[in-house]
Amino acid sequence: MVVEDLKNENNETVFRYSEDELKIIEEGKVKIKFPDFDKVSSDAPVFYNPRMEFNRDNSILAIQAYQNEVDREINICDLFGGSGIRGIRYKKEIDGVGEVNINDISELANEFTRINSELNEVEVNIEQKEANIELRNNMGKFDVIDIDPFGTPSPFLDSASYNSKRDSLLCVTATDTSCLCGTYKEPCIRKYNAKPYKNEYCHENGIRILIGFTALTLAKYQKYIEVKMSHSSEHYMRTYMKIRKGSKATDESLKNIGYLAHCKHCLYRTEIKGLAGSIPSHCPECGEKLISIGPLWLGPIQNKEFIESMIKISENKKLNTKKEILKLLNQCHAEAESPATFYDIHEICRVLKASAPKIDLVIEKLKENGFIATKTHFSPLGIKTNADNKEITNIVKEIIDDLNY
Repeated sequence: MVVEDLKNENNETVFRYSEDELKIIEEGKVKIKFPDFDKVSSDAPVFYNPRMEFNRDNSILAIQAYQNEVDREINICDLFGGSGIRGIRYKKEIDGVGEVNINDISELANEFTRINSELNEVEVNIEQKEANIELRNNMGKFDVIDIDPFGTPSPFLDSASYNSKRDSLLCVTATDTSCLCGTYKEPCIRKYNAKPYKNEYCHENGIRILIGFTALTLAKYQKYIEVKMSHSSEHYMRTYMKIRKGSKATDESLKNIGYLAHCKHCLYRTEIKGLAGSIPSHCPECGEKLISIGPLWLGPIQNKEFIESMIKISENKKLNTKKEILKLLNQCHAEAESPATFYDIHEICRVLKASAPKIDLVIEKLKENGFIATKTHFSPLGIKTNADNKEITNIVKEIIDDLNY
């Protein structure tokens, strides 16, 4: 266990620890020392989460793709540094990186960031500020702001929006998926000003609520987003957004904000674009009451060219989770041009009161009928398609009838 000693002669806190009480791990090209705790939690004095290695690996590719795109030296802010692993990896593994600020309000976390930066022979700026103050004090300095908190990013998005400069990259993680997905409705309304709903595509709803809230927050500063890549993995959601500026373009971009109306009886759904759009109260297909979800982002959440760049960059990066990341990137690339929401084959067959056919059969049949159809990373049972509810239901019924013939 790491313990805190008394102040030294310069009134600085001195930390004492023994080497056998530290754990050393390797990620990418770096080695990191940190206190070994049985359980990862926000109460751990120095935060290192091994389950987020996939997130960090993917971030290396996304930020490198961004740096290649802007073709200049970039400065990065790792807003919640913990052990320093994320920011140190950015400095050591991404080409074209200038200054890296690693911020954490914990003095002990900053001590391990210092230890780990020396261990890996990289120079970083170590800051100990409340996250909003770190952003407000560095107006326009950063080309990349990475917000990866233990919980909701909501309290920090206004300061990030204020700080973000033209053509910068905003990377946001949310681990409060239970509220974004609708398990807890009131916290989502309180934190993201949006009403969620727990249905078969709730993880996509959640990430669209997160993006929509970010877009609306940025709009106050006449800034808007181009979403480069987004995913929902394990216990968190993650999105990468390029920041643009201009009042007219911001107004135009906000046309991507709106609502989804969903019928839990027959699975009909429709998009209603605009914050003041008229949301129908009843399903036009079965007459049941519709459930509204939002406001949320109805525009694209994947960019094919950006993801292609990430895939190419992966060839020359040392990543422990490369196989899993390439699977995700290829799925996100495939669904990039599909509309919002997806259909769950088991849910359709629940409505039909029939056994579900194989998902590949349904995708093949949809394509034969001229529709876009692909699997989605959001669910192993989900199909992204531009077919509407009636069309996909009829195709599933046709497959079932053929199989039972």
